[in-house]
Amino acid sequence: MRIATMATGGIGGFLAVRLAKAGHEVATIARGPHLRAIRDNGLTLDGPSGVEVVQPWIATDDPAEVGEVDAIIFGVKGDALEDAAKACQPMIGPNTVVVPFLNGVEAAARLLEILPEQNVANGMAQVSTTIASPGVIKQTGEFNVFIFAERDSRPSDRITALRKAINEAGSNAPETDDIERDVWSKFVLFSAVSGVTAAGRCTIQDIVNMPQLGELFRRVVTETAAIGRTMGVALGPDIEEKTWAIAKQLPPTMRASTAIDLEKGLPIEVEWISGAAARLAKKAGISAPANEALYAILLPHKDGNPQQSR
Repeated sequence: MRIATMATGGIGGFLAVRLAKAGHEVATIARGPHLRAIRDNGLTLDGPSGVEVVQPWIATDDPAEVGEVDAIIFGVKGDALEDAAKACQPMIGPNTVVVPFLNGVEAAARLLEILPEQNVANGMAQVSTTIASPGVIKQTGEFNVFIFAERDSRPSDRITALRKAINEAGSNAPETDDIERDVWSKFVLFSAVSGVTAAGRCTIQDIVNMPQLGELFRRVVTETAAIGRTMGVALGPDIEEKTWAIAKQLPPTMRASTAIDLEKGLPIEVEWISGAAARLAKKAGISAPANEALYAILLPHKDGNPQQSR
């Protein structure tokens, strides 16, 4: 397949390495020092199984240089979605599938405001990766699951082809019969992990060991699940308890990317996580005080601290 990663951060970079090693033509869209390092030294994945280096088919900051592709792995930060969606249009043909792997539950709907309806799918990723240094993607933990489908969850040849490519590349892309449920199931967990680890400047271990933090975490989970159910998402009746059980199995030192970006003085995705939960709760006509409080606490840091990030 001919696949583009838009852009080549933690998720896009991880899949770019795996798919390129499996023989697919992978175009990596990146910029600045990250792009220069990829061009000069290749794209590196440093993970539990060792270090892997690939030379992408194309490494560029201009999607027009790539042309039409079969699939676009869309993995930018939430605030960058609009600009990235407009920029990726030269790579979209009639049957190109754009699979968003963003935090939150609004990415597909937001893409539909910019891209042709027939090109937009939906998806969620469960993998812990980051850009460790220009050209180098660091993976912590062995888990890597990528669930995606057409927005109506019906089977399609293009989804089957991309799923097969990812599975054969050594990652895990299982089938799903309800992508909206899967995206929301992650959001139930991530809204709590993101909001609490960022606002509390804490780790999962702190949340599990401190009753007050644990109670806050569980309130966020309960609220977010209630929002989804009110909006018609088929979340399981026991998702709250399952989510807490999952949280207790996460790496003890784990923090959400929101918390890490906050510590570094970088912009944070609060609008698309705690902010989205608060906004969607109002739309659904229900109360979400814990999510609203986390949103308010984190909102002053939305645009980061340029002095701190230097």
